[in-house]
Amino acid sequence: MDIDNLIKNIKRKLFENSIIEDVIVEDKTYLHLKHSSHEKNKFHIKLTICSKELNKINKLEATKKVYSILNHEIKNYIHSIQILFE
Repeated sequence: MDIDNLIKNIKRKLFENSIIEDVIVEDKTYLHLKHSSHEKNKFHIKLTICSKELNKINKLEATKKVYSILNHEIKNYIHSIQILFE
């Protein structure tokens, strides 16, 4: 999967699950290309999520919810994920 399709899938899944009002998905892979643990076709992603629902619960529970929604992508296409809640 390429980065554009990954970003589309992430956005689609988060919006389909009605947990967010907005999300910014950034590809931060370029920061890690020279790391020895870098895997080709695995991406470093930063999510900035605006969600009234997720802001009502603690960050650990909110993160678990996002992880469960993006489980397939995390297992197969994401090496590292950073999540910020606004």
